[in-house]
Amino acid sequence: MSEVRRQKKEVRSKKMRGYYRSPIGILSIISDGHSLTELRFVKAQEGVDLQEMAGLQDLPVFQETRRWLDLYFSGKKPEFTPPLKPKGTPFQQKVWRELLTIPYGETTTYGTIARRIGCRSAQAIGQAVHNNPIAIIIPCHRVIGSDGALTGYASGLEIKRQLLLQETDAVNSFLMGTTSPQAQSAHQMNGESPLPPLR
Repeated sequence: MSEVRRQKKEVRSKKMRGYYRSPIGILSIISDGHSLTELRFVKAQEGVDLQEMAGLQDLPVFQETRRWLDLYFSGKKPEFTPPLKPKGTPFQQKVWRELLTIPYGETTTYGTIARRIGCRSAQAIGQAVHNNPIAIIIPCHRVIGSDGALTGYASGLEIKRQLLLQETDAVNSFLMGTTSPQAQSAHQMNGESPLPPLR
């Protein structure tokens, strides 16, 4: 094996970590060197390596992820997706691909996802959603209960509520700005629901 191929293999086998300071908490960014494998909120009891916080800025996938997050938290809908490589079972991967189809600023239910992918168990969908390793970009926060309740979220319901409010505010600002009534109606199509009142 050539030295270049050996080095590339070593990069793929390592977890590279960086951090992103969002308005609602610090996010841990993990990559295999090429794709984003994990994105999650750091819990209060976890320590943050300040050197990692400042380092690895030159890793392309980290730059792309931070650019995506900058747009998102500034109230804009990112028009691109960093390369994603979440690890999970074939069923989990199927659910996570479905999550990527939920439009920005809208929500769906566990039952709706179950029907779309031909699964009889909304509970199984809930478990796959809960195990999503890439928060926000794979938008598991947009999945709510059939009664409109926020239900569970790996990073806590307050984070989920703030993410939905972030998108609600952005969508409302857009709709009140330049969008025609026809575009407002189109925004509510595709079998999804506008964001519900949060409680």
